Amino acid sequence: MDRIPFGIRRLDTTIGGGAPPGSVVLLSGEAGAGAREFIYTAALMNALAENDPDLFELYYGDLPPGTATPPEVHYISFTAEKKQLRREMSLAMDDEIVSTAAESVTFHDLSGEYFQLSPVPREWYSDRTDVITQLGSEQDRRSVPEALGDTLTEHASGNLVIIDSISDLVDAPTDDLGWDDVPVILKGISRIAFKWGGMVLLHVSRESLDDRRHGQLVDAADGTLLFRWESGGSMRDRTMVVKQFRGVLSRIEAEDIVQFETEIGESGFDISDVRKIR
Repeated sequence: MDRIPFGIRRLDTTIGGGAPPGSVVLLSGEAGAGAREFIYTAALMNALAENDPDLFELYYGDLPPGTATPPEVHYISFTAEKKQLRREMSLAMDDEIVSTAAESVTFHDLSGEYFQLSPVPREWYSDRTDVITQLGSEQDRRSVPEALGDTLTEHASGNLVIIDSISDLVDAPTDDLGWDDVPVILKGISRIAFKWGGMVLLHVSRESLDDRRHGQLVDAADGTLLFRWESGGSMRDRTMVVKQFRGVLSRIEAEDIVQFETEIGESGFDISDVRKIR
């Protein structure tokens, strides 16, 4: 069974090449701890493998045996536009990677559906003609869950899809989506993702959820990676912990790995050290 790489070589080689096809992975992070850089790296490095194999080999190296990159990368955002995301990616990764790979990432801007019932002026978030106007019919309005579902149904099969972010869904300014719907949506994605055979990465800000709600999201996903800061004396280190992950956690436990120390370099998110039980 081919695995889908995260695009972070030291992590991929540690866990047997990447994630099993059909995985839905929750990336839960404290502010600045690396979760967002992780999704940028996953998106761009997987796109680079298809777009420019030579440049991919320069920054990543050879793919581990039994690993296959997805043919397409799709990035779904509820609040940010493509130019904004590209600028943020450029702050986290080498310009050569961003300029080469970003054009092979398909961005889906759902801000029209997200903000349409909010007090935010329409001209602030959309220049699209398909978004309901003040005189439009309520029947023409596509809800946020419908927009997300349509996008996934059309593009997720066999591909890498990033949803940025579940935190936005939690606070969505809409009358058709409550908190109780969010973990149900995730469970639905996890169910159909097995048939799709690709990989879905879900970003969430840890500070936006209490323990109960966060636990519901963890239960709905196939795997959860926790990104957090760890203090030691006068220093703070970024760390990543694999909380649970079907088909992956067993390999880490076999190596007695407790957590990964991480860093942000020219090729984006990376593993700098592995802490083992001693």
